[in-house]
Amino acid sequence: MSFGQGGPQSQWDPWKPNSQQPWGGNVDDETPDWAALADQAETRNRRKRLLLIGGGALATVAVGTAVAMAVMSANDDTSASGKPTNLPASASVPSADATSPSFAPTSAPPPLNPEEFISSKAKDTAPLSPATLFPGTQLTVVSTVYKKGPTADTTNCASVASGTLPKVLTGNGCTRVMRVTYTKDNIAVTVGVALFDTEAQATKAKAQADDKSAVRSLSGKGVKAFCNGSICRTTTNAYGRYAYFTVAGFTSGTDVTAKDTKVFAIGDDLGKFAFDQIRARGEAQASAAAQQ
Repeated sequence: MSFGQGGPQSQWDPWKPNSQQPWGGNVDDETPDWAALADQAETRNRRKRLLLIGGGALATVAVGTAVAMAVMSANDDTSASGKPTNLPASASVPSADATSPSFAPTSAPPPLNPEEFISSKAKDTAPLSPATLFPGTQLTVVSTVYKKGPTADTTNCASVASGTLPKVLTGNGCTRVMRVTYTKDNIAVTVGVALFDTEAQATKAKAQADDKSAVRSLSGKGVKAFCNGSICRTTTNAYGRYAYFTVAGFTSGTDVTAKDTKVFAIGDDLGKFAFDQIRARGEAQASAAAQQ
């Protein structure tokens, strides 16, 4: 029996696990060619790298192509000036004038003139009496307080006038005279307001009155008689269809002289008060008419 023969011998494969190198035979012929094996492994690895690089390049080219197409598509939506062209036409965009409200031109009516309502009987229709024309129990002008005395109202104009005034009132169609007296210390003043149908009649009555035309003083209700024989200070004025008169003097019967400035002051205050009350009557009626 020979140890070199007998039964099949296993082939040694350097890449197979647990493979045994055979004993016996020509050892040099069985030794693997390590250099060739290394070259084959390097060739396989190089092919793999080439395949990976090639695939990456193809992917990069595909992405670049997609980006370029997207940019070209976006450029197709713009004009040569680089501004978007897919906006609505200018005719469809409302202008500032189209949305602005428009109003028809209007003009406010002119304000009503209060004097028109006190210039004729036809328009001067509000209630009128001594209580409405001379309200309250006293009158304050700045810091001076005048106490209100008696009042009177008559349609017989001549009966409450003296001197040349009865003829003036009657001749111009006076229809009514209202009187009131105010006092301050020992001075008293009577205000008389005469009514006419028109402004022209009242204006004419004022023009015809002279220094002998006077309204009669009104006493009573704690006020002594005054200006019945003594010299007193008188005034005459007109506004609208109203003529108004004052007579002021001392309750003691003393004559008024140019030095008695207090008498002149009380007469002026009460004359202005009469004017203000007549004007206020016209303003009230004008305001009521404007609201209708």
